[in-house]
Amino acid sequence: MSLVLERFLRYVRYDTQSNESSATYPSTATQLVFLRDLAEELRGLGLADASLDEHGYLTATIPATTPKPGVPTIGFIAHVDTSPEMSGANVRPIVHRGYDGRDLVLPDDTSAVLRLAENPALAEQMGHDIVTASGTTLLGADDKAGVAEIVSAAAYLIAHPDIPHGRVRIAFTPDEEVGRGTKYFDVAQFGARCAYTMDGGSRGEVETESFSADALTATFHGFNTHPGYAKGRMANAIRIAADFVHLLPRDRLSPETTEGDEGFVHPYVLSAGVERTSVKLLIRDFQTAGLKEKETLVERLARQAVAGYSGARVDIEIEESYRNMKEMLDQHPQVVENACEAVRRAGLEVRSRRIRGGTDGSRLSFMGLPTPNLFAGEHNFHSRLEWVSTEDMEKAIDVIVDLCRVWEERT
Repeated sequence: MSLVLERFLRYVRYDTQSNESSATYPSTATQLVFLRDLAEELRGLGLADASLDEHGYLTATIPATTPKPGVPTIGFIAHVDTSPEMSGANVRPIVHRGYDGRDLVLPDDTSAVLRLAENPALAEQMGHDIVTASGTTLLGADDKAGVAEIVSAAAYLIAHPDIPHGRVRIAFTPDEEVGRGTKYFDVAQFGARCAYTMDGGSRGEVETESFSADALTATFHGFNTHPGYAKGRMANAIRIAADFVHLLPRDRLSPETTEGDEGFVHPYVLSAGVERTSVKLLIRDFQTAGLKEKETLVERLARQAVAGYSGARVDIEIEESYRNMKEMLDQHPQVVENACEAVRRAGLEVRSRRIRGGTDGSRLSFMGLPTPNLFAGEHNFHSRLEWVSTEDMEKAIDVIVDLCRVWEERT
């Protein structure tokens, strides 16, 4: 299991950022470089059927070892891409041995400091080996920690055929960070009764509830003419969009003012021109019905902004992103309970919380593959202060192995 750190340090050096504006799938060719090398590694471990399909899905099988009939096939899934919000090129991982509460100053930008006072989760890591990047890039623990854990667990199970378990399927997917990770995922071909994404935070977490999410685009149409002769004629779409953003609530309904079970409206991309300006917004709520309320508010404010400009108009486009996985997982309680039992067997306290975001499991659960999210040890996602504990990654491997045992025992 100590090889998980070696794997992780090797994996994060691959630049696998996804790209939301790309029309290809996967969205970046660099993801395929990593996936091809990963396929070779899996075959080298003895997973003979490891294969990469035309969409960039890498799947493999750990054969069953139990003589017991009827043990369900279960799956483990992680994504290989990293967030486009922070550079993932030339990642230089640093292992901080025996963490003792000190400030971790990242050497390539000394203004980047990981402080215990600002990261309460570090209080549980005393004596652990903490891995960070060097200060100018993200680390890539989201989700290469999950990738390293699944590969390490697969290696362990292959090396220990005395451990009784059913057939285990693994999958590594592209483009999760841009919301397309399951676009071509073939649930029937994967052939599992349920799966578990290894893509969570603190040790012991079993996440069974996510946001429901839509993407809303407000496109403002103005009228452009020569600015020297524009009086009474120009309708500047940039100004209209600015008025719209200013109308959005600032003391509520934004990511920076919400927590817990509160949803939000988040403008995050602006494509601007005088003739045409579009604003993309993330709409989030734990209740699917709550999305409609927020979308109605956004549309009303967009039309209010347009009303002050003669000849201007706005188009509203709404695209479904994913839905709260709890709606599906509540129908499959054994999938969740077995995960909780595996966490307990690993000597950890089960922590259940709502994900203020989504995972591939949010979509997969609605595609017929119930898929809770388990901890991988990731912290400070999408940030140059991202970090992971080696000991937490090792515990995640324990949970994967124990989960295979639990499904076999309880069949």
